[in-house]
Amino acid sequence: MPQPLDQALAEVRELLLAPGLTRAVAAGRRRGHVPSVTRAQVRPVTLKSGPRLQIVTDDGARPFTRNVAPGEEAAAAVDELLAEPFGNWHVETDSATVQVRITKKGDAQVHRAASQNAAPQDHDRAKQWLLDPGDPLFEVIGGNAAKRRQIDAFLRALAATLPDELPPTLRVVDLGCGNAYLTFAAYRYLAGRGVSVQVAGVDVREDQRVRNGEVAAQLGCSAEVTFVAGTIEAAELPFTPDLVLALHACDTATDQALARAVRWDARWVLAAPCCHHDIAAQLKSQSSPSPYGEFTRHAILRERFADVLTDSLRAGLLRLNGYKVDVVEFIDSAHTPRNLMLRARRTGAAPTGEQRAEYESLIGQWAVKPALATLLADG
Repeated sequence: MPQPLDQALAEVRELLLAPGLTRAVAAGRRRGHVPSVTRAQVRPVTLKSGPRLQIVTDDGARPFTRNVAPGEEAAAAVDELLAEPFGNWHVETDSATVQVRITKKGDAQVHRAASQNAAPQDHDRAKQWLLDPGDPLFEVIGGNAAKRRQIDAFLRALAATLPDELPPTLRVVDLGCGNAYLTFAAYRYLAGRGVSVQVAGVDVREDQRVRNGEVAAQLGCSAEVTFVAGTIEAAELPFTPDLVLALHACDTATDQALARAVRWDARWVLAAPCCHHDIAAQLKSQSSPSPYGEFTRHAILRERFADVLTDSLRAGLLRLNGYKVDVVEFIDSAHTPRNLMLRARRTGAAPTGEQRAEYESLIGQWAVKPALATLLADG
């Protein structure tokens, strides 16, 4: 339940000035307000002159660090930060984690959890969710166990893709977002890590845009999470994204998303492909190279092989375009057979001759033309 903002900030102040603070991050902005800095981080340090409270602020151009002495100096510096209209506070101590989100009405949503660094309770084997099951998101979208597991699996893949130290501002697009519950989960998780996050969801259906906008309003994040009705290839975004998501985009819609990510030079890409009809149809219409006829003679084996071949070619093309790619399991196959995820990070490295030769040999031997290759050539 929301609580008065001054009450929540008083709790944050007490945690920042008390022994046991590990770190705290403030970021984002409240509706109708803009802080003087984009991000602030607070943590205790020990210098030659003694213990200090280190405060690092970032104005979007460069970070500024100062170390303040305990007592009145630290209290005054903390009060200055608390006066800034940040939209989120994330505070970690040796015993608890407290997250504060300011709603569009100016109230505070506060979530408290035992710190991951705290000593475990006897026989406490509770799962450590990356997004608190008590998060308001689950009140809006519903929080059954299967959905929580999928969200947690997605967030763990996202966490493994991004660096430990995130940039102060992160721009995210979800191409083919559908009902957008993973879009919102990404926003909630990243905002909880103390960065300023802007998210855009794209779906071809106007009714989804309206519905998702209403959910954003319910969650108090309409300024940070917006939606566009349009195609993956043509939708106009309010920014160039750093992170591109394409989760269960069907057939060549995944290729369209990957092609846009490459054209944007996106730093990170997460794609969980769905149906794979294009390559399957090409395999069906021609003979397989010897001695691999059994791969495609039976429909069910041809379908499964087409899935593997399609995603292998996608991974290869991303590598040829300057990405480091991992293919990982998204969620246990007991929940969905479409459980692979392409996880890519842009390095800008030029492809090697061996990589080019391997890709050319693969498409030549199977006589297929990947949709992604066509899209990248046309782009």
